[in-house]
Amino acid sequence: MKLVIKPIIKRLPATFLKVTLFCTVSISASIVAPSALNVLPGVAIADVHAAQVQKTKRVPALREKVYSQLARAQKLADDGDVKAGLEALDSINERSSSMNSYEIAMMHNFYGFIYYNENDLPKAIASFEKVVAEEAIPESLRLSTTFSLAQLAMANSDYKKVIAFLDDWDSINTKPKTEGYYLLRAQTYYQLKDYKKGLEYISQVIALSDSEGKAPKENWLVLQRAMYYSLNQTDKVVDVLERMVKLYNKPEYWVQLSGMYGETGQEKKQLAVIEAAYQQGFLTTKSDLRQLAQVYLYNGLAFKAAQVMSDTIKKGIAEQNAKNYAFVAEAMIQAKEDEKSIEYFVKAADLSPSGKYDQRLAEVYVNTEQYEEAADAARKALDKGSLDFESNAFVALGMAQYNLQNFDASILAFEQAEKHKKSQRLAQQWIKYVKREKVHAETLKTALL
Repeated sequence: MKLVIKPIIKRLPATFLKVTLFCTVSISASIVAPSALNVLPGVAIADVHAAQVQKTKRVPALREKVYSQLARAQKLADDGDVKAGLEALDSINERSSSMNSYEIAMMHNFYGFIYYNENDLPKAIASFEKVVAEEAIPESLRLSTTFSLAQLAMANSDYKKVIAFLDDWDSINTKPKTEGYYLLRAQTYYQLKDYKKGLEYISQVIALSDSEGKAPKENWLVLQRAMYYSLNQTDKVVDVLERMVKLYNKPEYWVQLSGMYGETGQEKKQLAVIEAAYQQGFLTTKSDLRQLAQVYLYNGLAFKAAQVMSDTIKKGIAEQNAKNYAFVAEAMIQAKEDEKSIEYFVKAADLSPSGKYDQRLAEVYVNTEQYEEAADAARKALDKGSLDFESNAFVALGMAQYNLQNFDASILAFEQAEKHKKSQRLAQQWIKYVKREKVHAETLKTALL
């Protein structure tokens, strides 16, 4: 279960910048970290004075002249003239020596907002860092901007910076932490492959939800499961998947839970879950249906395995290739349906340049007493070559020729099998037996003349 998480930034209206982090995974789930910000980079200029009220230290006033200049820059940017908006800010910046700390912070705040809207995350981050570098700004602005910096760093895949910004935020925050904080920590530690730390934070979010009697969000469980899997805590992965199946009942979770039951040695549960998924119509891909067939085969339900794979081929879900036909054939053999296996071995043999399926076909023909067909299949196998066990083809040929009363041809085939260590002893026994039968047949023929 390879899992890839990639942060993405979502575009929102200009008057309210909200960085939403998505974590996409191999099963197409996402993790959304809700914004916990009250004052954000890009806040409308009309809200600037309100921010001054929320302060814990003396903050200089934002003068009307600077206010109007910033308002003009924002309007230009909001109207779509980004270049003019930046030029207006550059003009203000040239006179920054006459501005107080709070005014400078707000100027950089708007630089950052415009750069963010242009998807220039490095410049946006650099601008917002200048905001928090100013001493005399409202603590609410410092707090919200620092958290925004952590979110932007996540969107920019700069995970070490995310941790640094969150540490800075921790040092100035005095209010209870939000789920957005814990999720951002969890996502970041996952990206840094520090799964133990990441697990602590995502588990805190889920525990908080549980304590409130709420079902945890699907995305949280996806991340928790991924971390447990990365830490090789397979029993915990099973626990999370069981919960995901109950809460969200998605096909992929049923399949994954079945797979994890198999991985943890719970084969009966594996069979029950994947069969339940099949009955609900959740298994639609060739990989899922092949997994069902393999689980059936493993649990001794060989005929069901053959049926599932055969139907999957007929419906065009699985390819009509030698490997798939051979799977059905071998399952039929295990189900003691040798006659039914023949058509699938024939198809597999016709599609394969190797003689291995012709060899298996020859063996089945011998077992079903179709000796002419067995001899033909064995010869074809030897002609094609590329056999894992060439001796088996000679043994099948020898047995077929014996039953056809072609004693000399049978002895010749077994003499070839005798050259292989694997079948040497068996071939020697057959040679002796066929020679005796040849003498017996000749004696009987003479007596009847």
